[in-house]
Amino acid sequence: MLNLLLIWFLTVLAMEGFAYVMHRWVMHGPGWFLHKSHHRPRNGAFELNDLYALIFALPSVLLINRGIVGDLGDWAIAVGVGIATYGMIYFGFHDVIVHRRMKHRYIPKSNYMKRIVQAHRLHHAVESKYHGLSFGFLVAPPVDKLLVQLESSRARLRSPTGQETPAQSEAS
Repeated sequence: MLNLLLIWFLTVLAMEGFAYVMHRWVMHGPGWFLHKSHHRPRNGAFELNDLYALIFALPSVLLINRGIVGDLGDWAIAVGVGIATYGMIYFGFHDVIVHRRMKHRYIPKSNYMKRIVQAHRLHHAVESKYHGLSFGFLVAPPVDKLLVQLESSRARLRSPTGQETPAQSEAS
């Protein structure tokens, strides 16, 4: 039982790294066609980006199912539940606390929560597929470092005249 709890815990931790990689190189790469809806004002309860929740839930469901009724065993259940646990933490933090997709009165008070919320808001300050910053969800650099990165990103997006070039505009 202790081994299964360790597998579950390590899976939850590893999911932050997985989420960073997927966010940085897939969602802000070839998957931008879905994710860009998240960087635009929402026009309703859902956005195309919400499909990522279903995509990322599939391995969890399959592992839990194969662990219960299949031949993979208890480790698969522990990994599947770890993925689902991260998904619930992500939903609570990202969709509820940061983007306020559900009404609440929570105000971040701890330095950690303030930093992580501000880091995600700074991530959204760049509305393009490129030059983003802070791709993690539960781990983020200090805000002062992100502000320096943001200014650098904005400077790269501008031509010498201060205007975004057509190629940069089309890329987003």
